[in-house]
Amino acid sequence: MLLVLILAGGIYGLGAFMGAPKAQCWTMIGVLFAAVIGVLFLFPEGHGLRTAFGGTPAPYLLIVGFAGLFLLYRFGLNTLRKRIQIKDVRPEPKGTFSATELERYARHIVLREIGGTGQKKLENAKILIVGAGGLGAPALQYLAAAGVGTIGVIDDDMVENANLQRQVIHRDEDIGTPKVFSAQRTMLAQNPYVDVRPYHRCLTDEIASDLFADYDVILDGTDNFETRYLINRIAVAQGKPLISGALSQWEGQLSVFDPTNDAPCYQCIFPSAPSAELAPSCAEAGVVGPLPGVIGAMMAQEAIKLITSAGTVLRGEMLIYDGLYGETRKMRLKPRADCSICGG
Repeated sequence: MLLVLILAGGIYGLGAFMGAPKAQCWTMIGVLFAAVIGVLFLFPEGHGLRTAFGGTPAPYLLIVGFAGLFLLYRFGLNTLRKRIQIKDVRPEPKGTFSATELERYARHIVLREIGGTGQKKLENAKILIVGAGGLGAPALQYLAAAGVGTIGVIDDDMVENANLQRQVIHRDEDIGTPKVFSAQRTMLAQNPYVDVRPYHRCLTDEIASDLFADYDVILDGTDNFETRYLINRIAVAQGKPLISGALSQWEGQLSVFDPTNDAPCYQCIFPSAPSAELAPSCAEAGVVGPLPGVIGAMMAQEAIKLITSAGTVLRGEMLIYDGLYGETRKMRLKPRADCSICGG
């Protein structure tokens, strides 16, 4: 055994000295072990070579078995990493747009409300989307396509078959993958010039403040009041505009909650959570597939308007879209002086 190990070490050392690829060195060592095992099986007992190699193939077979298990483990690990990790192909930051970027964002740049200055603001912006589901999916895609420089997405869910009817950022092959990594893959495939930061975890009080501090605008694409109230509380405390959307069956709504600019916060309008019977989840009440795309795209548009100062954002207004009857209406919203979050 010692003789074989010395020979194996010599082969690897000689290969390293000569600059041979590691794979080639390990292949030669594998050939050596195969030859030794062949000698131990084929040569009769008492033969000089068999005696020199220890007389029994058992130790060598154990080594080969352990090596096989290690290689199998590495293969499985690499397969999992490919499913949930995205290679960062974002080009190095530049002071000016490249020719490719100018062509990509040309339809923005020719808009007088955005122009080159507005597009540069988008490139320098940092937007956080809470939720990579129905509302988050279209918002993430359109913000990435629009060239928002840094996009964070936090969600602790995995992609499920039932999501694919409306969450168009995910694909059938992504089932079982964390939503944030599936979304990241699609966004970078669409636009490698953006930086996507996935957070595969639940948003909690412990992490919300530090997380929000890194971003300019917050988008709420969640589907439960507990998380919505948490998002609103931290956004108000940090003076960050909050773009919030909601869905039910055929109807969606969105607004920009921004008390810093004399608009109400979310809790001004919804001071307490309604009963479960009055606000059933999408799983219970159903939702038509394209509706999240409509509202999520509107949320992305409000974010772009906020960043570029284009037009009038939905501060102090709530837009309600009825997909069943093709109707859109707006409601005026006012801050509440007695609001426990932003009042006073």
